[in-house]
Amino acid sequence: MGSKTRAIANLAHWLDRIQPSETAVLLGTAIVVGAGTGLGAVLFIQLIALIQRLFFQCGWTALSFLGRGLFILAPAVGGLLAGPIIAFFAKEAKGHGVPEVMQAIALRGGRIRPRVVIAKVAASALCIGSGGSAGREGPIVQVGAALGSTVGQWLHLSETRIRNLVACGAAAGIAATFNAPIAGVMFAMEIILGELHLGDLGNVVISAVMAATVARVFLGDRPAFTIPNYGVKTPEELLLYILLGVLAAFAAVAFIRLLYWFEDRFDGWRFPDALKPAIGGLLLGALAFFYPMVLGLGLVPEQEALLGLPPAANIPHVFGAGFSTIEGALQGQLSFGLLLALIFLKPLATSFTLGSGNSGGVFAPALFMGAALGGAFGRVVEYLAPGATAGPGAFAVVGMAAVFASAARAPFTAILIVFEMTSDYRMILPLMAGVFVSLIVAERLHRESIYTLKLTRRGIHLLRGWDVDVMEAVRIDEVMVRQPVTVPVNLPVTLLAGEFLRTGRHGFAVLNDDGSLFGVVSLEDYRRATTAGKIPSDQLVVRDIATRDVISVYPDETVGTALRRMAPRDLSRMPVVARDDPHHLVGVVRRNDIVRAYEVGAMRREEARRRAETTRAISDTRAEFVDVPLAPGSCTIGKSIAELDLPRAAVLVSIRRGQELVIPRGDTCLQAGDIVTALCEREY
Repeated sequence: MGSKTRAIANLAHWLDRIQPSETAVLLGTAIVVGAGTGLGAVLFIQLIALIQRLFFQCGWTALSFLGRGLFILAPAVGGLLAGPIIAFFAKEAKGHGVPEVMQAIALRGGRIRPRVVIAKVAASALCIGSGGSAGREGPIVQVGAALGSTVGQWLHLSETRIRNLVACGAAAGIAATFNAPIAGVMFAMEIILGELHLGDLGNVVISAVMAATVARVFLGDRPAFTIPNYGVKTPEELLLYILLGVLAAFAAVAFIRLLYWFEDRFDGWRFPDALKPAIGGLLLGALAFFYPMVLGLGLVPEQEALLGLPPAANIPHVFGAGFSTIEGALQGQLSFGLLLALIFLKPLATSFTLGSGNSGGVFAPALFMGAALGGAFGRVVEYLAPGATAGPGAFAVVGMAAVFASAARAPFTAILIVFEMTSDYRMILPLMAGVFVSLIVAERLHRESIYTLKLTRRGIHLLRGWDVDVMEAVRIDEVMVRQPVTVPVNLPVTLLAGEFLRTGRHGFAVLNDDGSLFGVVSLEDYRRATTAGKIPSDQLVVRDIATRDVISVYPDETVGTALRRMAPRDLSRMPVVARDDPHHLVGVVRRNDIVRAYEVGAMRREEARRRAETTRAISDTRAEFVDVPLAPGSCTIGKSIAELDLPRAAVLVSIRRGQELVIPRGDTCLQAGDIVTALCEREY
């Protein structure tokens, strides 16, 4: 372990010494993360296949007397093995993993513990390989994100760069799993980061391409699913895809609610967390044992019921990611009865698996459910209007994208991933129609996505990848520019260009002659006025081009309020006005001020969390926290902690120094303005 630490330190020192360009560092790390994630995806897929053979081939050889009862035992044993890994080694491995990556991006600067990689791979492989109803993409996304975070931390990169590497790892995970690099990039931007930055895009693309290339070397260069080429026969057919989009929205919302209902039941159950996945596996096994028997009563063709033996050749449809069943639906080969049953059975199976605390993804189950819904809908259309459409398989393609888009609120990812997985360009129009209709309906039915709902339950509300609740703890007057650069209302436009060049600003508040707020003028206003050519620019003054319809904020409002007002119009700055006089300018808040506010809010939340955890750990009611601000004339200024004569009944916990949270040590020197937090014994 010591040699490994020294090697990492030597690498970081070498980079500091040669000082490569920022582009070279980011390119190199993106390639490393992409290649590592691609290789990890290959090993993870092979590990799942190995565990599946152990459970259903070797298990059948040793326990053939169980017959189909092996389907009950296998998921329970898998949960029994995976549960302790999650409970005792890395709790972040619980569930589908993507919310944990989003939380790390939003609150911890992209920092993820390296041990998550090992725990997630082991637990998810045991879960899926033993029959757990979950996808492999969620674990690979978390593994890739953890790899990116680890590389960034090893090289002592900034939080912005670590966040970028986490997004690179997430994109690489999707690209390697589904052989879909474009969709991987969009997944990272839409879901992980929450917004598109051109500065992030290049590295994410490189990482996704690298991961897909590595995966193709080992797994082959072919689409995830092989299907016929479908298309639209008549324009009126799009109306059917729109109707399918509405149904997909209801199905996706039902899936979200069912999954979290089971999660609540298991979380509220007073039972060892390490054993809960085994109970979920037992429920899943019972479902897999009985439903083929019911379907075999003449509801589906005999070969579709999968009632035969050995188990390895008749694994239930609801086990694992279900890619073979999805492909059957996309090819239009499955019966209406089976497809209709799977619409309800797959979400239930996934809820048993992930709701009980096991490890796996929800991406593949959402695709499965959508393919079953679309295929069943297509069978109905085919029965009512034979030959009028491209067939059930085409509806399965659209249903797959629509359900995932509704569940994840990621329409572009859904369209691109289905396009890349099927290589059928002629389905783009139906995909767009079904996906965006489903998205609109789903947002009306359920505010949160399947990913963000877990975060909101933890008190984390994301907007464009940032936690809005963090910003509710910071007021505007704490971060605003109190003496902003302003321009007079009668300033000639010809001189305004010089102000833009001199200050480097992209906009100014405009003041009347009496100092009251007139409006704002931006660089875009200047460009629009000077290129229009209707009035010569030397005849214009700022009054003529400024925007008077100003969106402003009060100094006692929160930064979260400012963000919500700025987001709809994509504003880069906003005037701060007095509450008793909306024309009195007291400051300006800008985007970089909001970033600074986010850091302040995150620090305060972390301190509050630490306090809460410390308070819970202290059962003695005689203890309390005390904040002591250090005035400039205090006798403690300039002294170290070791030099203070502290009473035995007091322990220094933290020092808040401006926007920084300092953990006190013996050599920490106190400064004027510090707020020292101490844990003291109450006096009675």
